[in-house]
Amino acid sequence: MWLSTVASVLALASTALAQINLPGEVPVNKLEPLQHRLAYAGTTGMYVSWNTYAEVKNPTVYYGENVWDLSSTATGISITYSSSLTWSNHVKVTGLKPDTTYYYIVSNTNCYNCSELAPYTFTTARPAGDFTPYTAAIVIDMGVMGPYGSSVKSDYPVLTANDSNTMQSLARYVDGYDLLWHPGDIAYADSWLREQVDGYLNVSIADSYKIYNFLLNQYYDELQPVTSRKPYMVVPGNHESNCDEGGFTVENTTYDLSLCVEGQRNFTGYINHYRMPSEESGGVGNFWYSFDHGMVHYVSINTETDLGNGLIGEDDVNGPEHMDSGPFGSYPNEQIDWLEKDLASVDRTKTPWVIVSGHRPWYAAANNVSNTICWNCKIAFEPLLLKYNVDMVFYGHIHMYERNAPIADGVPDPNELNNPSAPWYILNGLGGHYHGTSQYVEPFPSYVRYIQNTTYGWSKLTFHNCTHLTHEFISSANGSVLDSATLFKDRQCAASIIPSNSSSNATLPSADKNVAGAMHVSSAFLISMSVIVVMSLL
Repeated sequence: MWLSTVASVLALASTALAQINLPGEVPVNKLEPLQHRLAYAGTTGMYVSWNTYAEVKNPTVYYGENVWDLSSTATGISITYSSSLTWSNHVKVTGLKPDTTYYYIVSNTNCYNCSELAPYTFTTARPAGDFTPYTAAIVIDMGVMGPYGSSVKSDYPVLTANDSNTMQSLARYVDGYDLLWHPGDIAYADSWLREQVDGYLNVSIADSYKIYNFLLNQYYDELQPVTSRKPYMVVPGNHESNCDEGGFTVENTTYDLSLCVEGQRNFTGYINHYRMPSEESGGVGNFWYSFDHGMVHYVSINTETDLGNGLIGEDDVNGPEHMDSGPFGSYPNEQIDWLEKDLASVDRTKTPWVIVSGHRPWYAAANNVSNTICWNCKIAFEPLLLKYNVDMVFYGHIHMYERNAPIADGVPDPNELNNPSAPWYILNGLGGHYHGTSQYVEPFPSYVRYIQNTTYGWSKLTFHNCTHLTHEFISSANGSVLDSATLFKDRQCAASIIPSNSSSNATLPSADKNVAGAMHVSSAFLISMSVIVVMSLL
């Protein structure tokens, strides 16, 4: 009898191994759903997206409030472009309850009994007016880490064997935040030529689309433990606009935009891969949109194109970074008009906090080399941020962390964080990618309050109530808090708190606690576990 038991265990192990998909690799079953990702679609909807290596006919999401009943369904589309190796499948699920957890699986999910194997979950947004405390995570400028991405140069942050990279850190603490906001520079797959020059890769120019796709899909695969569970709200950066190699010189040869395949041109990969709530907020595509979650109104702006008022975005037609991308509005001032209308419509009795994020900064302790400082962004956006009393502004692009005072037209607010009238500015471009960090410039501008460029990390925003908001800079390596500050705004809160249906909390889990299923399980681990089981049976 024990022989049949051993055979069953080995067969089970063999099946498990056959289902493993290593990051960036093509699975045997090309319809296998990979790279699950979520995005809010209002408070009663959710975008569910995933990628496959073949077209899915009638892509479907099966969902329900009960793990044993996934009888509700929604269908969507499967799209691709010429230089992509995968298809992006997008389904908008509507008619949901606010602040409610749903179980879900998607077409061709490979499981014998998905209920017993815990299908994926998502939690819809808290309704505006819900003052229950919660936490949001923000990361910017995050690329592939590991053998194909993490720098080992001595003058950049070096990750030791005991350190986590930022993706691992976000996965480790995924139970401690409600959503992940990523304002630009996603994966850095377009920098493959620079990585080759720096000795990471050895590929031919003719195979550029292959290595670009490999790096891109490795990134999406590695972030799956987070994006399959929490809304992943993205904003475009310059690395989404076009490949980083336009105008790049290697061994006396300067490459132009002809080097860039379709997925790297004019935000094509970004447009295909994501679905953001622009339809729900009157915005445009994945470029500018807003959404509410509890007591917060989040606004995503596009610093790359469509700055309006006669201004040229850094990536608009043959900009200084050779991007030749955009614009996307139906008329030049559309984004600015949308932003004013959106900010003017905010009900501050329900969403007292208004947070704005885009990719490029206009306040930073940095040299304006290659238009690092986006002065046109300041001209385009800052007047509206001041007019409508925006509380906080996030951006990255420069690879360092800089906490500034609240600022109005370059001048620090005299109240600092004690009921300022100007927005509080945070620059955090330390998500991490192969080329390390940027150098800051001294003496610092008068508004700088804390700065560092030696550790990769992400931002944790905790909304305590309508008057107090805490920002923490979390070290990716070990989860420690490297910087913390609390903003106070003197205003009246609603008398009651709407009961919450979700189980999220506003604290990070213990540093020793691993998130179940957060990391990819190696084949060696599964084999060793199978051997242990077999030996115990013997």
